[in-house]
Amino acid sequence: MHETTTCPYCGVGCGVVASVEEGRLNGVEGDRDHPANYGRLCVKGSALHETLGHQGRLTRPRIEGREVDWNEALDTIADRLGEVRMRHGGAAIAGYLSGQLLTEDYYIANKFFKGFIGTPHLDTNSRLCMASAVAGYKRALGADAVPCCYEDLEKAELVVLSGSNLAWNHPVLFQRLRTAKSRNPLMRVVVIDPRVTDTCELADLYLPIAPGSDIALFNGLLAYMAARGRLDRDFIAHHTEGFEAALAAARDEAADIATAARRCEVDAERLETFYYWFASQLHVVTLYSQGVNQSSSGTDRVNAIINCHLAGGSIGLPGAGPFSITGQPNAMGGREVGGLANQLAAHMDYHTPGAIDRVARFWSVPGLTPTLPEAPGHKALALVEAIERGEIRALWIMATNPLVSLPDANRVRRALHKCPLVIVSDCMADSDTLGCADIVLPASGWSEKDGTVTNSERRISRQRGLLPAPGEARHDWWIICEVARRMGFAAAFDYDGAHRIFDEHARLSGFENGDGPGETFRLFDISALAGMDRAAYDALAPVQWPVNAASPRGTARLFESGRFMTDSGRARLVAVRSRAAIQQPEGEARLLLNSGRIRDQWHTMNRTARAARLMHHRSEPFIEVHPADAARYGVHDGGLARLVNARGDYLGRVRVTTSQRRGELFVPIHWNDQFSTRARASALVAAVCDPLSGQPESKQARVALAPLPLPQEACLLLGSDDKAPLAESGWWCRIPMSHCQRWQLALANAEPWWEWCREQLGSAPTLWSEDPGSGHFRAARIEAGRLVWWLAVAPTGRLNPLLGEIGWLDDCFALEKIEREQRRRLLAGRAASGEDAGVTVCSCHQVGQKTIERAIAEGCLSVAALGDRLACGTRCGSCIPELKKLVAAQAERHAEAESA
Repeated sequence: MHETTTCPYCGVGCGVVASVEEGRLNGVEGDRDHPANYGRLCVKGSALHETLGHQGRLTRPRIEGREVDWNEALDTIADRLGEVRMRHGGAAIAGYLSGQLLTEDYYIANKFFKGFIGTPHLDTNSRLCMASAVAGYKRALGADAVPCCYEDLEKAELVVLSGSNLAWNHPVLFQRLRTAKSRNPLMRVVVIDPRVTDTCELADLYLPIAPGSDIALFNGLLAYMAARGRLDRDFIAHHTEGFEAALAAARDEAADIATAARRCEVDAERLETFYYWFASQLHVVTLYSQGVNQSSSGTDRVNAIINCHLAGGSIGLPGAGPFSITGQPNAMGGREVGGLANQLAAHMDYHTPGAIDRVARFWSVPGLTPTLPEAPGHKALALVEAIERGEIRALWIMATNPLVSLPDANRVRRALHKCPLVIVSDCMADSDTLGCADIVLPASGWSEKDGTVTNSERRISRQRGLLPAPGEARHDWWIICEVARRMGFAAAFDYDGAHRIFDEHARLSGFENGDGPGETFRLFDISALAGMDRAAYDALAPVQWPVNAASPRGTARLFESGRFMTDSGRARLVAVRSRAAIQQPEGEARLLLNSGRIRDQWHTMNRTARAARLMHHRSEPFIEVHPADAARYGVHDGGLARLVNARGDYLGRVRVTTSQRRGELFVPIHWNDQFSTRARASALVAAVCDPLSGQPESKQARVALAPLPLPQEACLLLGSDDKAPLAESGWWCRIPMSHCQRWQLALANAEPWWEWCREQLGSAPTLWSEDPGSGHFRAARIEAGRLVWWLAVAPTGRLNPLLGEIGWLDDCFALEKIEREQRRRLLAGRAASGEDAGVTVCSCHQVGQKTIERAIAEGCLSVAALGDRLACGTRCGSCIPELKKLVAAQAERHAEAESA
């Protein structure tokens, strides 16, 4: 049986076709009929079925570590929340939600906390990724309304990617853009990013701007457009306001190209090329993401971009507009129902005329009237501060891991331990945040949850429940409703399914939404979807809002009429100027740290790490360093290093690369205490945020860099889920594989390894090889014919040659019996072929770098040829930029050999 659903990862919102047989999900493929992806899936989406299973899942509620039944858990929560509310008021209770929740979950949480608990303090981890985009849209356009759709990427003549590594973070959109560019030879792509990323492979022009110089860049563009007569004066006159002030601010900062180039630290000629392309083209899409938003001036950066589109009239047209690409599958759905602390439901805010009364009346039922807060609540970072002050006495966290994702993560841990009541609803059993929970609730996960999500282009899609939840796991909306009933709010939370919740959400979006007396016109309106029964809801096809009487089939792009959602109906250009970087005295912390995602992992890895093939592209936490900085600070490629500042430290494997600007570093955000020691990037980031959006500054932190002086490294493969002996290790990393757990260890002392095996692993080696002169040791334990563990030890930096074929060793753990021939090869770690595949490049087909390099040397001199021979690059396409680099490197080596 094949069922359609939606991917739970990034904001692209790809449609998925799942193969379900006998209660098992056997495979997934892209939904060719879904307009977000037309059948494409990235490697994470392709591996969805590999992340399922009951192992590692939460299956029963717990109170203070003790498993209980649902009645006891729900009664306890209701009693304790009720007590806090009675003694300290509703504002002493807070919730922290996630873009991983479905819209129906989000809606019920917002209704419960703001409507009936009466607390404004409900925020979401979307605050960390898209809040500045929301604030910028509202300030300029009058509503949190993305004006573009994905089709605009294909209709544009110029696509500007600012602060977005689209190739890794939104791979399906990157492939759509690649295809569009191949079909339109006139299309140009500009990439603006301090780092050279795989996205640059598609660029006609790359601008390696200095971190934090985005406002100067786009202010310079606005001044250039004015100086060259490239403004759309008619559009400005009839559809905007604030132009003169915005232009004056732009001229103050970057009146000419030379000044802008100096501020951005880019070549003036390249900058002028970008300015000319943008100013000469009406069909321009600027696609921006975390590199713009995650800043203490993120909202101003967004408005600097929007200013240029408004000044050029490039908005509300096919192939034109400022396009924010969301990070999570339902970041927008959460915004629709009021998941942010400064919002009410249905795109109403606290300052929307009559909104508080309107929502209260809509939620009222006989005998029960909600009391909504009068003002916005604490945003994420302020929420932590309120817990520290003792103002927040109870916190309910749902579907997120703030001990890894929030900045100044060690401070967050201390705050949660101080909070008298912490409730955590999650589907996974190994989240860092669970360690702070007084009450743990097992929630359903992807393929079990049933509801809707809204992607980056405002497209609502169904995420369908295909499998039963494991154990006693329950849907988040059900859990909240059960607590609400026990607190006396039963009449307002009487739902018999997600379809009923969606219907209420749709009705509220159209409630008093118009130009009549007592009404307020709101762009978010899905009232045409109200009234669906369960069958119609189950059959709901993807559709973009608004979906109302005027647009019953949805709306592809907004503001085509030139009328905006401000009081005047005109879009606002906002005068913005660069602010000085926040000074963070860090002593010896001289280097500037940037953080972000990698290609094959998602957020804090609790799901993606369950798919072994997603662990091989970048299997360890790492630190990207410019060669000059590596030499200056005494670190080397492949070695271990430590980053440190006043807030915390981070340990990772060094990757020396010219893709980094000198004086700057990059680390991934995904690793946590479950997968490595001291590899939470957020521990280094200060709790500083944009004053308007409340979005944290996650892209700039000052750190010191030093080598990690550990003399020995080990690779230990364990056939069980037992934890490796970590007491003696100065660094460790866990890498889940298909049939074993791989542990990378770095140790401070040379050990007598044969004895270490017996004492730490509980058994002496069956096979071993030791070379005291080189410091190499290899061993394996076989019991009843099966491989139990395998170990290789070497001096730091010399371990890799001993590892052989990790994939073959992993397969050995699945064998019922290790035969004699395999025993002979076990210590070498190589199958009979003896060929090392190298580091994985193509995760879809598990093709390694050395295999690819051999194919190139044998005549496969293009990506297409490599695909024909090895299949790499033929599924999701995420590895194509790396394949191109390997082909180019071979060509360069060949040219050097010929010239010699």
